[in-house]
Amino acid sequence: MQFGRVITHRIGGEETRGASSRTSPVYDPATGEVQAEVVLAEPGDVDAAVAAARGAFAEWSQASLSRRAKVMFAFRQLLNRNVEELARIVSSEHGKVLEDAKGEVLRGLEVVEFACGIPHLLKGEYSDQVSTTVDAYSFRQPLGVCAGITPFNFPAMVPMWMHPVAIACGNAFVLKPSERDPSASNLVAELYAEAGLPAGVFNVVHGDKVAVDALLDHPDVAGVSFVGSTPIAEYVHARGTEKRKRVQALGGAKNHAVVMPGADLGYAADQLAAAGFGSAGQRCMAISVAVAIGDAGDELVEEVARRAREIHVGPGLDPASEMGPVVTPQARERIVDYIGQGAEAGARLTVDGRELEMDGGGFWVGPTLIDQVSPEMSVYRDEIFGPVLSVVRSGGLDEAIALINRNPYANGAAIFTGSGYEARRFQREVEVGMIGINVPIPVPMAFYSFGGWKDSLFGDHHIHGPEGVRFYTRGKAITSRWPATQATAADAGSMHFPTSS
Repeated sequence: MQFGRVITHRIGGEETRGASSRTSPVYDPATGEVQAEVVLAEPGDVDAAVAAARGAFAEWSQASLSRRAKVMFAFRQLLNRNVEELARIVSSEHGKVLEDAKGEVLRGLEVVEFACGIPHLLKGEYSDQVSTTVDAYSFRQPLGVCAGITPFNFPAMVPMWMHPVAIACGNAFVLKPSERDPSASNLVAELYAEAGLPAGVFNVVHGDKVAVDALLDHPDVAGVSFVGSTPIAEYVHARGTEKRKRVQALGGAKNHAVVMPGADLGYAADQLAAAGFGSAGQRCMAISVAVAIGDAGDELVEEVARRAREIHVGPGLDPASEMGPVVTPQARERIVDYIGQGAEAGARLTVDGRELEMDGGGFWVGPTLIDQVSPEMSVYRDEIFGPVLSVVRSGGLDEAIALINRNPYANGAAIFTGSGYEARRFQREVEVGMIGINVPIPVPMAFYSFGGWKDSLFGDHHIHGPEGVRFYTRGKAITSRWPATQATAADAGSMHFPTSS
């Protein structure tokens, strides 16, 4: 098999292969061909990246807020100029259609814009005269070297949930992106350098578990952000916190959408088809379970099925395509296996994506709609991460809420309804981190924070937004007194516990 380009690390502002002889293929998911090979980091490569970050941190953490903001504004401008190029890279390596890739880049850009406001976001607090001649104030300082470990499904956006906020807060950053679609991160590193970010503040190492473990164990890494599956999120959190690091680890999801009989079923069907099959279902916020209440079921299934059959599936770079392939042959095999398990368990395959026929190679699975799914089936229990929408029939809102709350995943949930009463009950009683009301994918804007509950999050902080700023900084409280040059008896020390007076 003939390889194309070689993708290497970017450490301390330089491109480097390191000493590793291990590589991993980067596929074109639309053809099945290998288009590049990525060099996988060894522990020594991670050491070099962390050393570069540690060396750059001393100066960058002392940079003025105005200087940090200027770099972020310049980075934002360069990103905006390169949206098309970043989207093309993402589409070619991930497989998602070009417009979806552009949307991903633009949502990441919103976090950069949030980080541009760092002078305001890092404002401290001040209290005058908390005691006689005593003032108190607080501010937040950066952690040091922070690391990001990110998934394949959003190779541009998810890293941008992390590094702009971390860097604007004064930290240095080491990014370990997915080895399946690594090229976007290298371009981002080049744009940071062009924006004036000092060498070593942002570094990229490509790798697998070897690199992950090296980052989790490294004594100079102070904080770790992770997005991926729940088993790996739990592993990252446990290993990182054991090493006394601050860790936020976002895990998997099984997002439900409840459709009430009073909802606009045509609108709900449109939204469910887009939320279930967009990006070939490879989204942590994809709707994978539609809960049809009462009389809504039959019509809803019929409408979603019609829309699923009309979706134009094709290469991501083809402007006519609405859904592309999945990312690897292993991903396709896993998804196809789950569809078969659903059929064997007694669910009804209303639309079977295994029947999709495409010319040439590629990792193709068509939109799949499975009706009459029950909670004990694997297609309901497990995160499939493919274009598979399961329909569970339910007798009422109480039953639907209980179903969602029993699920160990708790990333997001949505309700389609025309009733404000039903919507308000749903948003208050459902135990998940993000709620959509007639919105199927309730990803919050960058000035809010993203994250789930239960097995969808390990750690205390959601990502980006205000909680992101708190994660990448630690608070310091100051109590100060400036006595007169000629101290008086009133300024004398006391052996008693200090109290305000």
